[in-house]
Amino acid sequence: MTVRGLRGATTVVADEPEAVLVATENLAKEIAKANDVLPEDIISVLVSTTTDIGSTFPAKAVRSIEGWKYVPVMCTHEMDVPGGLPLCIRILMHANCDKSQKEVIHIYQNEAIQLRPDLQK
Repeated sequence: MTVRGLRGATTVVADEPEAVLVATENLAKEIAKANDVLPEDIISVLVSTTTDIGSTFPAKAVRSIEGWKYVPVMCTHEMDVPGGLPLCIRILMHANCDKSQKEVIHIYQNEAIQLRPDLQK
């Protein structure tokens, strides 16, 4: 196995705690599922949000996933770049994975699809 960086992003309609938590949980689960990664394979998860999201810690959603209690998770804010995609949640998951770099499936949902259309499979 090799350590891989598994990426993904999603957006929410509004900065509301429930919306942020649901979107973050769905994204994390989908990244892991698409890459055949189990919780014990995950080294760490970095969750970032655009600065217009501050109603809750999205890491809370990752830690609450069944079996993910001990996965190290950290939150941060993205750079506030003019013209950047608003209300965006990004995940960088480091995991032990059997996939090659080209085989890794990165997940982009909702409005975040426009961030990396080249990675859509």
